[in-house]
Amino acid sequence: MSNLLVIDDNPAVATALEVLFSLHDISTVHASSPGEGLALLDSEPVDLVIQDMNFTADTTSGDEGRALFAAIRERHPDLPVVLLTAWTHLESAVELIKAGAADYVAKPWQDAKLLATVNNLLELAEARRELEQRRDGERRRRDDLARRYDLRGAVFADPASERVVALACQVARSDLPVLITGPNGSGKEKIAEIIQANSAVKSGPFVTVNCGALPAELIEAELFGAEAGAYTGANKAREGKFEAADGGTLFLDEIGNLPPAGQMKLLRVLETGRFARLGSNRERQVKVRVVSATNADLTAMIREGTFREDLYYRLNTIELAMPPLAERPGDILPLAEYFGDGGKPLSPAAGTALQRHPWPGNVRELRNVIQRAQLLATGPRIEVADLGLPRATAARGPAREPEREQIEAALQRAGGVIAQAAAELGMSRQALYRRMERHGLKPA
Repeated sequence: MSNLLVIDDNPAVATALEVLFSLHDISTVHASSPGEGLALLDSEPVDLVIQDMNFTADTTSGDEGRALFAAIRERHPDLPVVLLTAWTHLESAVELIKAGAADYVAKPWQDAKLLATVNNLLELAEARRELEQRRDGERRRRDDLARRYDLRGAVFADPASERVVALACQVARSDLPVLITGPNGSGKEKIAEIIQANSAVKSGPFVTVNCGALPAELIEAELFGAEAGAYTGANKAREGKFEAADGGTLFLDEIGNLPPAGQMKLLRVLETGRFARLGSNRERQVKVRVVSATNADLTAMIREGTFREDLYYRLNTIELAMPPLAERPGDILPLAEYFGDGGKPLSPAAGTALQRHPWPGNVRELRNVIQRAQLLATGPRIEVADLGLPRATAARGPAREPEREQIEAALQRAGGVIAQAAAELGMSRQALYRRMERHGLKPA
């Protein structure tokens, strides 16, 4: 049952409200003065306050109501407050709405309208509490991960990132190959670092090869090494990355760029741990944990005949899918703060603009935007103009129309609780129902 506090010097008003709300399972307590009301707030759990604007006889200025609201806001900044006002106090009520009051109701009130207002505010308050409890749980899980594992300084706050990081820690001790999928710049290499840092070979080398940055004719030599004269320009023997990673982890980024001959040789190394340098018949034995990553659709490449199906299943024993930054909105501001490196803080408007941007370049794009803004901002804070984001992003309002996928994700995170999902998306419960109906989504 919700608890509501009425602060009004008129006992008849308090009685009428208590009767009205008791019929709808809302418990009401009454205070006849601001001091008594503030004392009750300090001693009892209260979900919503309805306060009068004047308490002294023959006083009509509304100053007492303004002072009471300021005191409540200072002590309980998130507590919803509804102002009960006569028409002569309407201007004062509007000022307090701008200052954060939830709503105002004119005397004499309409029971149905007042009840609808109170129910909506109580539902939102409950959703905020549930959301905060969920976030507290997420913070505890992140803290627990950080205590138990070496996260290599990973910065994340979104549940989607947390799931990937937790799974990476879980599979790290295994020697099975891991495939990390996700778009460019989403943080796949950081996940590979976490796997290495918590693996059985964490004291061994961690060797990285970007298969997309090398010409196809040099990838084999880079991976497996080459004897002198094995190819044009090979004046002396060279060690390959597999040899360099012996006893540790080899991270193969952009594995989809590996040419067919390299794919066949890689498959054999994964199966036997043996390979030969280019230009040599002598086989070498290594023990290497292979972690690979790609932004390509390997299953489509298999259908096209450009990637070996047997290699795919060998690499894909465990797959970790890193979502794009746009699907991890909880990561945006923590990452922005990290990339700011203790420099100028973001203004609230700049933070909102960052959260509205679709981030096609993912974490890499965010890092570049923040580092540039730190360099170019002339004021004490980073403002929207300093970010250099497209005009379309800056012009969008804060209540951006959520896509179907965002609604589904919010509902999943909220466990199907409509009010909680609506609060996360920044809209009313009724508005979320309308959008669910538009997208053909049914309540759980």
